[in-house]
Amino acid sequence: MNKPNEDSTMTGCAIRLDQVCLEIEGKLVINQLSLDTNVRRLGVIGRNGSGKSTLSRLLSGLIDTTAGQLEIAGFNPFKDRRAALREVGLLFQNPEHQIIFPTVLEEVTFGLRQLGQDKNTAKNNALEVLSRFGKEHWQDAHCSSLSQGQKHLVCLMSIVAMKPNLIILDEPFAGLDIPTKRQLQRYLDTFSGSLIHITHDPDDLHNYDQLLWLEAGQVEALGDSNEIMPRYLAAMHKLGESDDISDISS
Repeated sequence: MNKPNEDSTMTGCAIRLDQVCLEIEGKLVINQLSLDTNVRRLGVIGRNGSGKSTLSRLLSGLIDTTAGQLEIAGFNPFKDRRAALREVGLLFQNPEHQIIFPTVLEEVTFGLRQLGQDKNTAKNNALEVLSRFGKEHWQDAHCSSLSQGQKHLVCLMSIVAMKPNLIILDEPFAGLDIPTKRQLQRYLDTFSGSLIHITHDPDDLHNYDQLLWLEAGQVEALGDSNEIMPRYLAAMHKLGESDDISDISS
């Protein structure tokens, strides 16, 4: 299979957050979060409720900050939606939250139309992407008839078709069997742009440049994966030996 994205000029995507806060229903989900990084592969780890998925939505521009400054490649993705559509793709944990059209071709074409391509150009470009993934025969398939892994791949192809410089992955392998997970990982490995991968599974983050460890909406640690991951795992195992699960936050 040819690489889904052939642009070898893509490098790391500059990400800058300065004292970012986000309050949802009176709860501070992101709390004065600051970081400045520019890497091609950034893994995001942390416990449930640490703010990982919320961060993915902030970075993709789906929601706005309550306070602070946020930039992706020099722009605010919430305030500049055209730039966000062009530069950033988000792969949800559940493809049912992403797929909105009946057939595969319609789904892959949709994002290209959002970028301003006319109907015929968008269709031809969508067919080209399906062909490069070896899935041209899927074009008339109904998305509802696909397996969970196949739906994830449709979402990924839809994103790749738009040629973003950054793809954000929010638990993309959750609930997938080992063969499907490996197939999707193979496609992701060929992506020449930047990836931000949110996951609970340390095995998903092999060969990632940096890890961001979130705790209660704040940066617990940011650095080389070989240094951060052992610290994170040790802390999680220590919590597992305690009765931390019984605590109820106010």
